[in-house]
Amino acid sequence: MVKLKLERALGYIRVSTQRQANGGISLDNQEQRLKAHYSQRGTELVEIYRDGGHSGTTDNRPGFQALFEHAMRPGSGITQIGVYSFSRLFRDHYLLEHYRRKLKRAGVHIVAITQEVGQDAEGDLVRGVLSNFDEYQSRQTAKFTMDTMRRNAAARFWNGAVPPFGYTSETAEMRGPKAKKRLAIEPSEALLIKQIFQMKRIGIGKGPMGYKKIVSHLNASGTTLRGGKWHVSNVKDVLNRSTYRGIHYYGVHDTRNGVKRPEEEWQKIAVPVIIPEHEWLEVQAGIVRNSRHITPPSFVSGPTMLAGIAKCGHPECG
Repeated sequence: MVKLKLERALGYIRVSTQRQANGGISLDNQEQRLKAHYSQRGTELVEIYRDGGHSGTTDNRPGFQALFEHAMRPGSGITQIGVYSFSRLFRDHYLLEHYRRKLKRAGVHIVAITQEVGQDAEGDLVRGVLSNFDEYQSRQTAKFTMDTMRRNAAARFWNGAVPPFGYTSETAEMRGPKAKKRLAIEPSEALLIKQIFQMKRIGIGKGPMGYKKIVSHLNASGTTLRGGKWHVSNVKDVLNRSTYRGIHYYGVHDTRNGVKRPEEEWQKIAVPVIIPEHEWLEVQAGIVRNSRHITPPSFVSGPTMLAGIAKCGHPECG
């Protein structure tokens, strides 16, 4: 008797919001449905990969990348990738098709257990309609979210992200069960912000300090960045953040792909001032003035004024 080869599958589950996590397509619910589906069909479900809090409009997800690497691994024996619905894998038609075709060439098919679609031409058509609708729905949701954020910003409400260092969020009013919050100054953190700006402007006895000296001073004095050590990138972020002069911007970057949005799409909100406008502008001017991008670093301390400009004409001269 010929022994039938047991099919091997990988599962993938994803949610992008807390509402999904608490709702009918929670990670646990998706996992249970996948296990039941493959158990009934006698298919070995080798592993289930997961991404919580990641958008389906990008492939930059640790769980997805691990899933894809496993499925494409030579000798893995994987023949299927199971998902609750195609939207759990992607909400971008191009990306879904891009990866589907790569997997198909490796002998791996994508199966959405709540959307029965064949692997023939008719199945390709139906899947295309479904994935295009998923992408459209995602864009509409993003548009609605952006409109809501703009209205909140116009009313000076905080949109729910972690407050910048120097601030905390406080409930300003209740609208039904939902608390509407605004930024408020966190005194101990705000004092540290003022000290950082002072170190950059006038220093501590020996003139204005550079980023590295500020970081060394902060870490040596035992001050922390909400429990963590200070790094140059943190100090740069503090000194360049317009929030501290009373102007905060939402939506500067698209959270789905990290691309910077056009300035007219940013949402501006007035927040409590920590650093007076003239001091903030003075620091920005100093940063520009001291930027080492003006002259290449290797020539900043060159032995002559023409270092990097004048060149010897002798053929053996480098």
